[in-house]
Amino acid sequence: MANPPVMEGFKPFGIPMTDLDPVILLFEEYESIRLSDYEGLTQEQSAERMNVSRPTFTRIYEKARRTIARGFIEGKAIFIEGGDYHTEDSWYRCDSCMELNISKNELSNCNYCNSKSLRRLNIPI
Repeated sequence: MANPPVMEGFKPFGIPMTDLDPVILLFEEYESIRLSDYEGLTQEQSAERMNVSRPTFTRIYEKARRTIARGFIEGKAIFIEGGDYHTEDSWYRCDSCMELNISKNELSNCNYCNSKSLRRLNIPI
């Protein structure tokens, strides 16, 4: 995965977040949707880009679709987080300005607002 999603998830309109139960879409599941449905790659091409076998890709992709469908049908928030993915960059979300910070080096301050309220999203390889 080159970059994390620009957002942390989605929530249904008209329902306060405190009343919502979330479903979790893992980073690799998000990536499978991005490659196949957004970029229009075949499952074979997507599996190659994710460095997994085609059957493994299919399992990841099907689970992603079921998770998204569950969120839509049951009116649940969809959080995008966790999973088994690899990157050389460090990913941070600033809890002050909500911007995504990507860096080759460890950060202690947000690149956008200089806040120290950074939350680590991954552990680089």
